[in-house]
Amino acid sequence: MESYKREFIQFLEGAGVLKFGDFTAKSGRKIPYFINAGDIKTGDQIAKLGEFYAKAYLEKVGNRRTVLYGPAYKGISIAVSSSIALSKEGLDVPFFFNRKEAKDHGEGGVFVGYVPKSGEEVVIVEDVITAGTAIRESMAILGGLEGVKVAATFVMVDRKEKGKTEKSAMAEVEEEFGFPVYSVVDVYDIIEYLEEDAKNAENVERIKNYLAVNGAKA
Repeated sequence: MESYKREFIQFLEGAGVLKFGDFTAKSGRKIPYFINAGDIKTGDQIAKLGEFYAKAYLEKVGNRRTVLYGPAYKGISIAVSSSIALSKEGLDVPFFFNRKEAKDHGEGGVFVGYVPKSGEEVVIVEDVITAGTAIRESMAILGGLEGVKVAATFVMVDRKEKGKTEKSAMAEVEEEFGFPVYSVVDVYDIIEYLEEDAKNAENVERIKNYLAVNGAKA
């Protein structure tokens, strides 16, 4: 495993973002592990997370200027921290996020921050994709921005789960909307990391059993 992947998984576990147990995903599936960006609670932690996203952005998108979109609520801090990290690397990108309810006073509208103009590209930053539900919700919201194109989506972890078909949810999103979805690590990286310590055997077995049922076939 590449060292940055191990470092990232250690960071997620140490920050309490990666948990093991019995959880229910947004898709309704019962899952044996959970990844929750909402458990990042300190300045150091969110700054570190932004650095990982910035590294992935520069590796996949390069120095191209886009606009970062963080879906409310967990995506907001990811978009802010990622834009700060990118600015430290010499790439100053604007960011914005949505309100859960449109504001009908003051500046109004559903968006906060920089609102992309026609011809500009948007990069969505999320925590995870399970069945693609959250991304489809984001695309419905962003559909109100005329002439704006989504260039890519970045998530912390590719869960390698099937979506509406036997294909992975990430692959379905890519096919449906025509943009790539990138992750820092995937569930098999997490399994490899856990297998390095025998005390994690039960969690490894539960995740493998879950993937045997819900894992993508392509």
